[in-house]
Amino acid sequence: MHDFWPACGYGLMGRTSNNHLAVSDDFLRLLLAAPELAPISDSCFDERATHEALLANPRREVPPDELARIRDEDARDNYAVWLRFRARLLAQPSLEASYLALFQGEGVDVPPAFVQHLTQVLVRHVLGNAASAFEARAAEMLFRPQKISVMEDGAVMAADDETVERHAVSAGFGSIGELLKQGAASVRSADLDVLSETNAEVYWDRDEAHDLVVSMNYGQPTVQALCRVLERWIGHFLGTAVTINIDRQIDDELWVWHVGLDAQASSVLNDLYTGVEVGEERMARLLCLFKLEFTDPAAMRADVAGRPVYLAMAMDEQKRLKLKPQNLLLNLPLARRS
Repeated sequence: MHDFWPACGYGLMGRTSNNHLAVSDDFLRLLLAAPELAPISDSCFDERATHEALLANPRREVPPDELARIRDEDARDNYAVWLRFRARLLAQPSLEASYLALFQGEGVDVPPAFVQHLTQVLVRHVLGNAASAFEARAAEMLFRPQKISVMEDGAVMAADDETVERHAVSAGFGSIGELLKQGAASVRSADLDVLSETNAEVYWDRDEAHDLVVSMNYGQPTVQALCRVLERWIGHFLGTAVTINIDRQIDDELWVWHVGLDAQASSVLNDLYTGVEVGEERMARLLCLFKLEFTDPAAMRADVAGRPVYLAMAMDEQKRLKLKPQNLLLNLPLARRS
């Protein structure tokens, strides 16, 4: 049993009757502690007063004239964004409902960092305290972009993109490939290790460091763990049991449905499905194919019931993997529910 990622505020959340998450005042206070909102030495009296009043009552209304009195333009803008985000959170009965509502209508109107934060809290809830180290590390991919490196021996390695950028600057290397080729010991062995079955327990001491590299090759434990995470993600939100397994290729004359787990994969799958030629370079960016099957075919649209749903993930031109877990919640062929 592990209580991981405590800084995300999962422990501050309330619970609804159906085991969804409820936004608490303490969670809102955690958001107010962000550097973009916390007052600094140069903050004016009105900015400090607004911040203190919100800490005392995170749900209080902030009139436009109060916001206008904040002298610093960036601070005013940050508060306006935060208030819009707070309104989105409080407009729904649960965090799950608020999360889904972000992607409906005219599109997301809050910063990506807020979406990633909510994703982390939600996937933490989905995993509970009995997750394996590989499940927790794989789940990081749902809310933190990864830098992909294809090694000379064919090994496909994923490392946290932000961590790679930080180390590339401090260590003088330009990419995760260079960092790995040098060997973890010659760079920073305490910071960039490869997570394996023999050292998996180290994850729990470094769960918020985001500094463990993982293999993404076929059959590797991280890819298998990602399948289990996505199964639970779908089950929690949609109340539908599915199984997800790695697939080598789509060899299906009755291919009827697919979902890309990121923008790159969506584009490639759409072209393959419609018969548009996909160049070698784009195909090479595909990292993994999956086959999703519903446990109960009646949970699917009648015209595709019983057929598999193909999934894929791919890196972009900069070798970054940016998963969009909301795609699985919005784009599966679900039967209408009364």
